[in-house]
Amino acid sequence: MKEKITEQSIRLFEKKGFSETSIQDIVDSLGVTKGTFYYYFSSKEELLMDIHLGYITEMIAIQESILNDKKMDCKTKLSEIVYMLISNIKIQGASAKVFFREMKNLSEDRLALIIPQRDQFRLNIEVLIKEGMESGEFRQDLNPSIVTFGILGAANWSYQWYNPAGKMEEKEVSDIFVELFLKGIANN
Repeated sequence: MKEKITEQSIRLFEKKGFSETSIQDIVDSLGVTKGTFYYYFSSKEELLMDIHLGYITEMIAIQESILNDKKMDCKTKLSEIVYMLISNIKIQGASAKVFFREMKNLSEDRLALIIPQRDQFRLNIEVLIKEGMESGEFRQDLNPSIVTFGILGAANWSYQWYNPAGKMEEKEVSDIFVELFLKGIANN
């Protein structure tokens, strides 16, 4: 039941927003009582925190499995991470929207648990960029922090516009992104 409450809440938060969704909306949509909700969660904010932790924890685990693969070079690892972010839209697009859009509704205490994990995801990519620069796979004149923010800005924003059921497959979109990141758009 906890999983059902979480899944339905993600759908409602995505559609209506966290602030506009009441606990009553959640339990009514599931046909359960508020007592059932409070058995699993002490508050709507605790539920939101649970959604955030589940999302970022899974994303870091997948990212780290890519980064720890000794058979891949830095370009391939970057490509796999971008693909993971794009392909995840089909699986967890609603969770991504809730994660990025509703973080503002978490208390400072709860944000203190989420922000370090979000930062770790970013720092893992920044380390990858630095490794690629050191190995000669990436240009030496890059600012790893800015490059990382650019990659994450593009890939993370795609949940707003990318439709997995549309004309382009996830791999096509991620390949375009990686091509753009690695080669730019200048014709030289």
